[in-house]
Amino acid sequence: MTLPVVPMPDVEQVALELLAEALDDEVTVGSEWPENLAQHLPVVAVSLGPSGGTGIKTVTATRGLDIDVLAASKGEARDLAALVSAHLIAAQGTVRPGARIYGVEETSLIWLPDPVTNIPRYVLVMSMVVRPA
Repeated sequence: MTLPVVPMPDVEQVALELLAEALDDEVTVGSEWPENLAQHLPVVAVSLGPSGGTGIKTVTATRGLDIDVLAASKGEARDLAALVSAHLIAAQGTVRPGARIYGVEETSLIWLPDPVTNIPRYVLVMSMVVRPA
């Protein structure tokens, strides 16, 4: 018996679109740090991270997200990281373009200022359980 081919959603893109809609326009949301980083603060950079693989084969996938949250101060970065986490958790149970989001969890939040620029940064690690919409 051959299982059907079902491509899973691009969770990075789903998270980027969700956060771009939910966060203030002053927040730079993207998949990479912008050039001249200090001129674009605050920044939320989402990238696909380690994942947990499939939940139910051909039905759901667990995907990890590494989210860099940078701002002018440690407090601003921490508040923005908490807001990012809250928006992603609130998306649990919703349908986004191309994806149904079944579960969202915050795995860790690490204080990790950028060593080159010394810009305040938190690294937020989250996971999503998704399936195609």
